Amino acid sequence: MKIREILKVKGSVLYTCMPESLLTEALAMMVDKDVGSLLVREQGRLVGMLSFREVLQAINANGGSIQGLAVKEVMERKPVSVPPDMDLEDLRRLMLKSHVRYMPVVDDRDPVGVISFHDVAKARLEEQTYESRMLKGFIKSSKE
Repeated sequence: MKIREILKVKGSVLYTCMPESLLTEALAMMVDKDVGSLLVREQGRLVGMLSFREVLQAINANGGSIQGLAVKEVMERKPVSVPPDMDLEDLRRLMLKSHVRYMPVVDDRDPVGVISFHDVAKARLEEQTYESRMLKGFIKSSKE
């Protein structure tokens, strides 16, 4: 299974912010949209990634307050990204190795989506369920 197949099912809505955005505004968007990350874009290009991990690190580093902080001060500046034609198993290994839960999907330098570890687990479960049903059907038809 390829990443682009997951994006077709999931949809490829991009939740983004600017590097100059206030961190409190970005956090409010993440909560409002029920997403765990935002792509940070400047002139249409991916320049960073903001996830709850960076927000929590900023809260911890600033004594519990993020007032006045800009996204650019806490974002992951060089996020690992993947192409839409990457295989699901390769993505899963990369996410584990990189210790990331959200991976930007970039096609020809343009962000086209974000894949979460939850998306990967869900896709793999659906794939295994389908394979199991097919195998059971094959075994059943072989016995008849």
